Amino acid sequence: MTTLDARPAPAASTAWPGRAVVWLRLSLTAALLAAAGNIYALFDLEGVYGRETSAFVDQAIAQDAVDLVVVSPAIAVLVLLALRGSLRAYLTWLGAVAFTTYNYVVYTLSVHVGPLFLVWVAVLGLSAFSLIGGLAALDARAVAAWFGQTSRRPAGWSLIIVAALFTLLWLKDIVPAILAGRLPQSVSELALPSSPVHVLDLSFFLPAAFVTGVLLLRGRPWPHTTAPGLLAFLALTGLPIMVTPFAAQARGDEPAWAVLPPIAVITIACLAVLARLTRTRGPKVLRRDGFGLRSSHTSE
Repeated sequence: MTTLDARPAPAASTAWPGRAVVWLRLSLTAALLAAAGNIYALFDLEGVYGRETSAFVDQAIAQDAVDLVVVSPAIAVLVLLALRGSLRAYLTWLGAVAFTTYNYVVYTLSVHVGPLFLVWVAVLGLSAFSLIGGLAALDARAVAAWFGQTSRRPAGWSLIIVAALFTLLWLKDIVPAILAGRLPQSVSELALPSSPVHVLDLSFFLPAAFVTGVLLLRGRPWPHTTAPGLLAFLALTGLPIMVTPFAAQARGDEPAWAVLPPIAVITIACLAVLARLTRTRGPKVLRRDGFGLRSSHTSE
């Protein structure tokens, strides 16, 4: 069993050597590579996305723009804040890195091999290892204690509801298509054999969000390490969806304006719930003790 030591916390540089720091820096490398790839893609759409459908290119432009303007800078800022001892930044950073990992699975499996393929593979690997290592470095009980008396109910229910809604949405697209012996519309318009988004969401992300929400409501320790990141992930996911209609209109395609209101509501709600959840009332000493990271002052 992991317990917290009551002794004074060591300096951050000695509290988590070789653990959190390496993953934070690794993710910063991934963000820089991703930004370089985003710039290249936006300036050479034909060279990078020339063999994809028009609908796919609209989404890719939106994703590249959001990654370049929001996600990579956010990772850089969150890394700097986390290195200064902010648990709030660290937990949010996990969500940004998860978002990057998710998107580069989609890039590498959906886009024809081209000039950025190896860059995308590198970003995927760096992000995935950063995410796994960053989660493994956390001490769930210490993080839960850091949250203090903060209400978990809004975050728990938000994760459950969003997971259920998106599961129903994807099943509504997939099941009728299977029964009719055709591809789902969201797959056929992108000229893909299957949707990596469906696979990732139904296999990993939505179950993780649902289980985290349920266990957070039950007061279990470990969901406190993943709930903020999942909320950040959801908020970031909404951004390229909202940008896509503008990209479509700019390219002369038919923009799907109807997606803006519901996605905007979900995005804003997730940001609000994230802000509420991470407004802590717990012991501040955990900020200096590797912000709940495993260190030499924890024992099994």
